[in-house]
Amino acid sequence: MMAGVMETEEQARNRFQTELEFVQCLANPNYLNFLAQRGYLREKHFVNYLKYLLYWKEPEYAKFLKYPHCLHMLELLQYEHFRKELVNAQCAKFIDEQQLLHWQHYSRKRTRLQQALAEQQQHQQPQQQPAHGNAASK
Repeated sequence: MMAGVMETEEQARNRFQTELEFVQCLANPNYLNFLAQRGYLREKHFVNYLKYLLYWKEPEYAKFLKYPHCLHMLELLQYEHFRKELVNAQCAKFIDEQQLLHWQHYSRKRTRLQQALAEQQQHQQPQQQPAHGNAASK
């Protein structure tokens, strides 16, 4: 938005959606490698845009993210050294592998925790046995 010019509700909605989609793309290390190889991560305007996008870390915006890992990548993109390393395809591959390992571990750990919780809830429930006779008719 330019200074002194108010954006319409539709323009604000479009900007929100565009920025939401872009921020989530940052979770993809191959996309980051693409941006780095084409020089975007060296451009001052683009780096400033990445800094502006940090507002997505606020809870009222972060709740819309499907891929919260993008926030970690957005944070790392604030560092010049990280941006420079992304030119290397091996760096992007390493990040991609680490994400996969994290998700696999998280998925297995979450499944185990859910199973343990379900078992705990089963043991805590009083064993209800069917009543003999009709208590209401007495």
